[in-house]
Amino acid sequence: MGEINTLILAAGKGTRMKSHLHKVLQPVCGKAMVDHVLTEVEKLNNSHIVTIIGSDGEDIKECLGDRTEYVVQKEQLGTGHAVLQAEAQLGNSQGNTLVMSGDTPLFTSTTLQKLIHFHCEHNDKITILTSIADDPTGYGRIVRNNDDVIKIVEQKDASDDELKIKEINTGVYVFDNQFLFDALHKINNDNAQHEYYLTDVIKICKDAKEKVSAYIMDDFNESLGVNDRIALARATKIMQRRINLKHMNNGVSIVDPEHTFIDIDVKIGTDTVIESNVHLRGETIIGNNCVIRSGSDISNSVLHDNVTVISSNIEDSEMEDNSDIGPMSHLRPNAHIGKFVHIGNFVEVKKATIGDYTKVGHLTYIGNAKLGSNINVGCGVVFVNYDGKDKHESIVGDHSFLGSNSNIVAPVNISDHSFIAAGSTITDNVNYHDLAIARARQVNKENYWDRLPHKPEDL
Repeated sequence: MGEINTLILAAGKGTRMKSHLHKVLQPVCGKAMVDHVLTEVEKLNNSHIVTIIGSDGEDIKECLGDRTEYVVQKEQLGTGHAVLQAEAQLGNSQGNTLVMSGDTPLFTSTTLQKLIHFHCEHNDKITILTSIADDPTGYGRIVRNNDDVIKIVEQKDASDDELKIKEINTGVYVFDNQFLFDALHKINNDNAQHEYYLTDVIKICKDAKEKVSAYIMDDFNESLGVNDRIALARATKIMQRRINLKHMNNGVSIVDPEHTFIDIDVKIGTDTVIESNVHLRGETIIGNNCVIRSGSDISNSVLHDNVTVISSNIEDSEMEDNSDIGPMSHLRPNAHIGKFVHIGNFVEVKKATIGDYTKVGHLTYIGNAKLGSNINVGCGVVFVNYDGKDKHESIVGDHSFLGSNSNIVAPVNISDHSFIAAGSTITDNVNYHDLAIARARQVNKENYWDRLPHKPEDL
């Protein structure tokens, strides 16, 4: 079949989105729409990939990096004009060119591969990717004479008979490359929009007595173009269903697939259970035999095997085997939780490591700290890490005990096998095997009740 050029059209402004973000950069399941397109295109046997961007397209370059070449369409003069901007890159290339839009995130490489194979097999100048729509309203109709495509007629220009046609244009084409760029020089902008339409190349092809063919794709949903927020939500739902089905087919139990939200780059091991209303974002990796309970939100984090998360937030962090967290706890960036660690309810951990078998039961803040293994952290312990200007680190050794309501004022080093009495505010280092008590001594005032000017029952 040989190599193919690919041209991605991403210069449109997308005003119907009503967004400061470029339309093709709107996210679908954790990835920009144009990134979805490029990811599928990269699976083809490409000789060149060129993306057409507008003069304000630096953000698209930042998103896609050096995975594609770029050409700037300085003026928005239509799709035909956009493709012509790539003549310097592709004009002398032999073979075929795939043209598609950057706002169609649902196309798969499998469908594109079938289209290209069909085009090469029939050796036509143009092959249009089409689909059968139950409701073709708004789409250009494919008018055929048996296998030969006569024309594409837009909804507003269609006759009553043409409006009954259910085969629609998806906006994806494969062209003989030399024919494409020759024909682009022959089209004009003699239309209501005063634009140069790529579809006008089809008429030029027919006038030259060349055949135009169409390949009917299997799944109409893939052809969805996203021009507004409504279509964006629809595309996201379709993509999410596709992602969830893939994980379930790979041995993941998703209790409620319609209300489970997993980004496309997330990886999940077998026999893991995902409950309803869970968000797994970014490049999160979940191991085998994990349980992610309802209401959890995990982004760009790594959970090893046999980890349980109960209604908690985890971001840019790591939990090792057999640990658990929640409910209502939060791992902020750069938290590293060891093996068999228990993080209970209402615990916040940030930029800290917690060693194996350590227990942090409840109502605790651990920031900028290194905790060893087999430590007990009592209720209400706070690692005081900020002096108003800088963050400081504290270290707690193995087998230590931090009593409830203790304040660990950084920077301090609490050695192995140390004991911090409840209610203490620790500002100095604690040595091996020491007990640290840093609180005011209790004083009982005898018969003070009788001297109270207002007794509680009088209030």
